[in-house]
Amino acid sequence: MDDNSTKFTDEEALDFHARGKPGKLEITPTKPMATQRDLSLAYSPGVAVPVKHIAENPDLAYDYTSKGNMVAVISNGTAILGLGDLGPLASKPVMEGKSVLFKRFADIDSVDLEVDTKDPDAFIDCVKYLGPAFGGINLEDIKAPESFVIEQKLKELMDIPVFHDDQHGTAIIAAAGLLNALDITGKSIKDIKVAVSGAGSSALSVIGLIKAMGLPHHHALVCDSKGVLHKDREGLDQWRSAHAVETDKRTLAEAVDGADVLIGLSVAGAVNQDMIKSMAKNPIIFVMANPDPEILPEDIEAVRDDAIIATGRSDYPNQVNNVLGFPYIFRGALDVRARTINEEMKIACAQALANLARKDVPDEVAAAYGKRLKYGKGYIIPTPFDPRLMSEVPPAVAQAAADTGVARKPITDMKAYSQQLAARLDPSASFMQKVYGTLSGQKSPRRIVFAEGEDISVIRAAYSFQNQGFGRAVLIGREDEVKAGLLEAGLPHDADLEIHNARISTHNPAYTDYLYKRLQRKGYLFRDAQRFVNTDRNVFGACMLAAGHADGMVTGVTRNFDVALNNVRLALDPRQGERLVGMSIILAKGRTIFMADTNIHELPNSQELAEIAMQTAHAARRLGSEPKVAFVSYSNFGNPDTDHSRRVSGAVSILDERNDIDFHYEGEMTPRMALNERFRSAFPFSRLEGEANVLVVPGLHSGSISSKLLGEIGEATVIGPMLIGLEKPVQITQIGAGVSDIVTLAVMAAAKLDDAHRDWAQKIS
Repeated sequence: MDDNSTKFTDEEALDFHARGKPGKLEITPTKPMATQRDLSLAYSPGVAVPVKHIAENPDLAYDYTSKGNMVAVISNGTAILGLGDLGPLASKPVMEGKSVLFKRFADIDSVDLEVDTKDPDAFIDCVKYLGPAFGGINLEDIKAPESFVIEQKLKELMDIPVFHDDQHGTAIIAAAGLLNALDITGKSIKDIKVAVSGAGSSALSVIGLIKAMGLPHHHALVCDSKGVLHKDREGLDQWRSAHAVETDKRTLAEAVDGADVLIGLSVAGAVNQDMIKSMAKNPIIFVMANPDPEILPEDIEAVRDDAIIATGRSDYPNQVNNVLGFPYIFRGALDVRARTINEEMKIACAQALANLARKDVPDEVAAAYGKRLKYGKGYIIPTPFDPRLMSEVPPAVAQAAADTGVARKPITDMKAYSQQLAARLDPSASFMQKVYGTLSGQKSPRRIVFAEGEDISVIRAAYSFQNQGFGRAVLIGREDEVKAGLLEAGLPHDADLEIHNARISTHNPAYTDYLYKRLQRKGYLFRDAQRFVNTDRNVFGACMLAAGHADGMVTGVTRNFDVALNNVRLALDPRQGERLVGMSIILAKGRTIFMADTNIHELPNSQELAEIAMQTAHAARRLGSEPKVAFVSYSNFGNPDTDHSRRVSGAVSILDERNDIDFHYEGEMTPRMALNERFRSAFPFSRLEGEANVLVVPGLHSGSISSKLLGEIGEATVIGPMLIGLEKPVQITQIGAGVSDIVTLAVMAAAKLDDAHRDWAQKIS
C-alpha cells in the first residue's frame, strides 16, 4: 500500500525548499508596473484617491485592496505537525506551505505570520490588531488548551472569520467521511455509539461537530490518556468536561466494546486488535494519528472484513486531509464577507464533501491516483485533486453564512457563483459557460452521436453529457458491451442512453443506398458501401447525421485524426462554398485566442488563407468574441519580402477586394506584433486596433506546433482543434482523449459553433 510518490530523502526535502528563491512564496503585482504613469497610479499620488474613499467607507477596502482575498496564516509554533513545540521560526516552512495550499486549491492569497510568544493574551493582542489587513485569520499549530482560548477570544474581538484549522479542518473532513460511511452501512447518526481515542483540540472538535450534526451527547465516550471522560472525574477543564457523560465505563477498551464508530486522534498503538474485534457489526474506524495511526489498517483488516477505515495518511484509502476543507471554507466565507465561520458553515462544508464523493469521479482524479475511484468502502471522502471541490464546496459554505445571518454580502445567484469559481482555477470553464448557455433550456435537445460507444471513456463522457443536460447522447456499439462498460464505470447499467448496433440496425439498407450513391463513381462497389455501414462506426454515425437522425457527432478517441476524418468524409461533405478548417482555442493570461488552421491544410495558398480567416472569424463571433484577425508570419508588412510572406499578404489583399467582410483584419505580422498594440505603433497605417484574438497561421505545421507548445510549457489551456466547415457538426478528439475533452467537443458539436458563418455565407453567396 506504499505510495512511492510521497517518499523522499531529507536531502531532497531541503533541496526543494532551498533551490531558486528560498522558501515557497513570493509577491507578484496584479497591476502593470512598466511605466512612470503606472507607478504614479499604484503609489503616490494616485493611491491617495482610494485612501480617502476607504476612510469614508471602510467596506470599500474590499473593492480597492486585496483584503477580500487575503488570509493570514498565524502560528506560535507550539504544536508543529507531529513534532511538538519547536518555536515560531521552525513553524515558518509549514505556514508557508499552508499559504501555498490556499493559493493552489482556492486561489486565495495568503501571508504567513509567526508570532514569538507562548502567552495566549500576548498572542491575542498581536493578532487582533491585524484585522484591517486581512479578510480572514487561519490559526495553525497552536497547542491545546491555549488554542481554544485564543480562537474563542479572537472570534469575539474580530469581525472577520477566525478558524483554527487543526481543530476544525480535521473535524469537517472526518464528519464528511462519517456521513458517507453511515450511508454505506445503513446506520443513523442518531443511533450509533461512538468511542473517541484522544481528547486534544482535534478530537474534541470532531466529536463536537458530530454532535452538532445529530449524535446524541450520551452516545459518545471520549477518552484521554487517563481513560473515559465521565461525570465523576475530577480535574477536567471546561472543554473536556463538556463531553463528560454518565457511564460506568472507564477505559478505552470498554468504550470501544460494542461501538459502531471509533475516532482516533491520539497516538500510535493506542488501539489493538482485541478492541477492533469487540466493535459492532460493520464498524466505522477513523484512526487519524499522524504520522502513524492508532492501529494500522492492515491490522484491522486481519480481524475484521466488514470495517470502513480512514486514516490521516495518503498511502491508505480514505485520507482525512485538511486541504479538502480550509481553502474552500475560507473561499466561501471571503466571497460573502462573512463575519465569522460558524457551526452551520462547517456542517454545510461536510455535507457538500460527502455529496461530492457520491458522484462519478472525473478523469483528473483517476489520472492523479492511477485508478478509477468508486463510491464505497474504499472511497468515502473526495480526493484533494478533484477539480469540482472549488465549484461545489464554497457555494454551500456561502449559502450557510447567508442563511445564518453572518454574511455581509450574500450571493444572489449561486449557480453563476459556482461557475465563476470553476473558472478561477480552470480558464476553460469560464469560456465553456458561454457555450453551455446556448444549450440550456432546449425544447428539443440535440442528439449527439458518440461513435466509439464501447470505449469506457466515451461511455463516461456520453453519460456526463446527457446527465448535465447538454443534449441526448447516442452511442454506437453493441448493447451488451455498452452495458458492461456502464457497470465497469460505476454508472447505472440501466442509464437512459440510446444505443445503436451498426451491424444489425434497421437503418442499414437506407444508409447503404445513400453511401453507394455517393461512392459508386469513386471506384467503390455496393458491397463496399455495405461493409462501411456495417463495420465502421464513424461512417454509420456520419450517415445518421446525413439522414437527419442525429444533430452532431464526436469521435477520434480510438483512431487518429486523419483516419477519423477520412471515414466521416465518406458520408459528409464540406458546406457549399466553404472548406474544412481546424481551429484551436487558446486560453492564457486572461486572453482567448482562436488559431487556425491547426490540423487540416498543410500549406494553404492565399485564397485558402483568406477563406480560413473568414470562417474562423465567424466561429469566434459565434463563441462570443468580436473577431480581430491577424495573419501571422515571421515578417512584418513585407520585411523580409519572401515567397512565404507574399503568400500571407496575398490573403489580406483578397479580403481587401471584397465588400462583405464584417470584421477587422491585418497582416502579415509577427505574433508579437499581433498580440501587443504597442509594438504596432511603428506602423501607423495598421488597421488593427487593440490585440488580435484570431490568428491565421501560414501552415498546419506552425499552427499545430505552436498551439501544442503553449499547452505543454506555456501554461495555456488549449481546446481543440475543432472542425468547422462540414455540412453537419462533427468534432474529432485527440486519440486517447479523456472524458472532459470528449464532453467539451460533444458540447461544441451540439452548439453548432460555425452556424453563424453558415448563415453569413448564405447571405453573400
